[in-house]
Amino acid sequence: MLTIARQYLTDFFNLFYPNICLTCSNALLKGEMVLCFRCENELPQTDHCFEAENKLVKRFWGRVPLQGAVALYHFTKGGAIQHLLHSLKYKGRKDAGEYCGKLLGRKLRQPNSIIKNVDLIVPVPLHWKKQQLRGYNQCEPFAKALADTINVPYSFTALQRTHENVSQTRKTRFDRWGNVAEIFSVKDTAQLQGKHILLVDDVVTTGATAEACIQTILQVPNTKVSFAAIAAAAR
Repeated sequence: MLTIARQYLTDFFNLFYPNICLTCSNALLKGEMVLCFRCENELPQTDHCFEAENKLVKRFWGRVPLQGAVALYHFTKGGAIQHLLHSLKYKGRKDAGEYCGKLLGRKLRQPNSIIKNVDLIVPVPLHWKKQQLRGYNQCEPFAKALADTINVPYSFTALQRTHENVSQTRKTRFDRWGNVAEIFSVKDTAQLQGKHILLVDDVVTTGATAEACIQTILQVPNTKVSFAAIAAAAR
């Protein structure tokens, strides 16, 4: 009886405050979480997890040595993925990051995944001032759900952002690199030494931020790095 009453209360509440799909804004039906089934099927997923020389990997060629690089989705300005990431980043919808982490994790568990034998997952850090203002690092829900799904530990403290850089929006590739160079440091070398690190971010454009993080991690002896993002923008 209590379960039935709770369901009626939930249905009544949803009449006035509907749980909506984060990409199309339609009310979610019973059994749908974060995204409606239609949007789940239509979102532009990549095949990066199963392509050793995918477009994202090639973006880092000649810049940093990577074990592999993948993005879950293709990013286009004004598209559905931008709406999803905006909800994660600015509207407190951590469940959007968790959803993406679980989905990517299931792909990485496949035997033909290009990223294997990860020892630790580390998100790209925010500067403490920005994190205090926003309330959380949008990469952390994604990182934690991904770590839980592939059953490896994660660390939100091993890597830190030591300087507050300005927004990357509207910057050229050269300007983006200058904006992030030397702003990261390893806070706890022992957490990283001798390990295969999977660095994760929400979205990658030129790759300048990821590159700066990777270079910083690789200064720790005997480390290897792979990279994963929720989405990658076309170059």
